[in-house]
Amino acid sequence: MPSLFLARLNGQERGDLIKRLHEAQSGKCFICEKEIDLDLHKDALDIDHVIPLKMNGPDNPSNFALTHSSCNRAKQAADLNVARILARFQQIKESVKNENRGPNLDDILLAYQGKKYSMVFKREGVKITFSFPDLGNNEIITETVYRDSLSGFEYFFAFFPIEYLHHDDKINPRSIGANIAKLIQEFYQKRPQLHVQLAWIDSKQTPTLIKVFDGQHKAAAQIMLGARFLPVRVFINPNIDMLLTANTNAGTFLKQVAFDKSIQRHLGSALYLDRIDQYIHDHNLPEETYSFSERDLLKYFKGESREVKRYILDSVRDSITHNPDNKLVDYIDFGGRGKEKPFSYSTIEKTFYSFFIFQDVLDSPLDFKLEEGENPRELEKAQILGLMNIVAEEIFIGRYDPDLGTSQIESKIQKGENIPLPHLCAYRMAREEICYNWLKLVHQVIKSYFIMQKNYIKEEKIIQYPFPEPLWEKIRMLVRNLRNLPVWSNKQLSSTVFGGKQNNEYWQLIFETGKSPQGIPVLGEPVNIMKMIMEQ
Repeated sequence: MPSLFLARLNGQERGDLIKRLHEAQSGKCFICEKEIDLDLHKDALDIDHVIPLKMNGPDNPSNFALTHSSCNRAKQAADLNVARILARFQQIKESVKNENRGPNLDDILLAYQGKKYSMVFKREGVKITFSFPDLGNNEIITETVYRDSLSGFEYFFAFFPIEYLHHDDKINPRSIGANIAKLIQEFYQKRPQLHVQLAWIDSKQTPTLIKVFDGQHKAAAQIMLGARFLPVRVFINPNIDMLLTANTNAGTFLKQVAFDKSIQRHLGSALYLDRIDQYIHDHNLPEETYSFSERDLLKYFKGESREVKRYILDSVRDSITHNPDNKLVDYIDFGGRGKEKPFSYSTIEKTFYSFFIFQDVLDSPLDFKLEEGENPRELEKAQILGLMNIVAEEIFIGRYDPDLGTSQIESKIQKGENIPLPHLCAYRMAREEICYNWLKLVHQVIKSYFIMQKNYIKEEKIIQYPFPEPLWEKIRMLVRNLRNLPVWSNKQLSSTVFGGKQNNEYWQLIFETGKSPQGIPVLGEPVNIMKMIMEQ
């Protein structure tokens, strides 16, 4: 709603108001809290209501704030107080971006002077006592300990200063997503939190940490709104594996708030490691002894064999995805809804991982030929990583522009907008149905190479055989020559062949015949694999 007060001001009066607001705000933008220079930013400043008029904010200087015009236009909330909080969250998000992750509760706690201290607890019967001496509060607080009738877990409720709270990124590796904006606005309207945070302590350790594993979005929203104490349900010495499983189930098939696929794989990987540790313990094996197989694990945990198999495969996927040397990861959107990156994580699973990860358990010991560098699973992970890096180097690095992203690319071409050809090529080759088919060609080249060398291989385990350097060279040449096909830069096909999402069979036919199912010439000639692996 427009301001009648501001509309009545002449130029001199508006300038005076800007100066007063600038001084009151210590020369900082109300939203981003970065410096405002009245000379440099003279024509790029806004005066806006802190509390919007539609929310009964007064239309007078007591409710005005000075902002950069760009900050005011980009704000995610009508209320400037909320907009400022969301801007702070964005800054935290940017600060961890170089670590290739999103922010979690620990990052919020650190930004707001939390996560400083450990705790000492004293247990006597059904009572537990503690204090906060690090904050100068020596009052002894006593709470009642309860027992969960189903799990047998003991727990208590208490309010804790944020200085004593820590995030458990093993049980809850999820990043804080954009939906925190809704929670911030909800709590800003004085609406209550309906579910408390969940945490756990190891009382056998003194001092111990209070590790929050559930409710981090609610906790983060309240902390950014100024809360210094949070209500927490604290489990005492719980079975961590059981908590991990329960939290995984809550975010998967129970779907309270569904985890994205990559987070599910990360949790599955953690559960796999827990099963390995349990197997070693239950069989009285020396630590770090891995003379048993994936099949042995499946037999031992026969009551959850389906889950254990999934955990094993999740571990493989997670190891590749989060390998620090993975160059393709910069081009993968793990949330699935972004427009900056060409691949969704789902596409990676349906293409790279579907083609090359062996989908059954292995009978060989976990440490089989580990020292020789020929362990099947380790070879599998290393060689899929190598393939992904070739793809990144040949198609995406220095060619794909994240600022252009993926939004409406074909539509922009049809409107005559100039899309750089390297970006267009990368965008098109990352489309799931297209990527699926050219990766099939990669698979065929690998298979053909081993056949030509008269090596007997099991096709389903093809990635678990060591690739010699000549094979790597052929793979790179294939990817490079596929990238150089004129079809990816053909803007005339934007409204037909590339005009909508096609299925895998559509592009398989194009690769086999050079034409679309409608008879439209696309490639000129069918893909000749032998030509594709030769330097051109």
